[in-house]
Amino acid sequence: MEGNKIWVRIDNRLIHGQVIETWIPYFKSKYIVVANDELNNDAIRQEIIKLAIPASLKVFFCGVQEVLKTIKKILLRKNGQIFILFASCQDAKKAFDIGLKFRTLNLGNLHYGPGKIQVCDHIFLSQDDISCLRYLNKRGISLDFRCVPNNPISISLDELWK
Repeated sequence: MEGNKIWVRIDNRLIHGQVIETWIPYFKSKYIVVANDELNNDAIRQEIIKLAIPASLKVFFCGVQEVLKTIKKILLRKNGQIFILFASCQDAKKAFDIGLKFRTLNLGNLHYGPGKIQVCDHIFLSQDDISCLRYLNKRGISLDFRCVPNNPISISLDELWK
């Protein structure tokens, strides 16, 4: 993956306006990889999502276990920035554990659910999520809590690890 940059984001909405209108231009990405087992098996939802993607972008859908193979396939044919989307902390951790190399993990949106705590305006975390993020952070992954690139990072890790 030399010469290519990878940006990894967790957002339970996956592809939506903020990603297309702010993150993709900011990162200058040409490729979006959506690593989500449920969406990978839903051809109708994939087609609907593709309708919202500008023609200048190429989107790939894969299961979490196939994310490395998908990225390698892109890089064999093309060169450019790759934007990877996961729906959960656990999926990002699973990809990391099978060999996906990244330096920063952006947390864009995680909805409220039973037992979750709100850590900033757009992120609610379960104890599993916090353990997962701590695991990644201890392995050198910087955590970036922002909805859009021009916002400041909205939480310090000291607050999260309390």
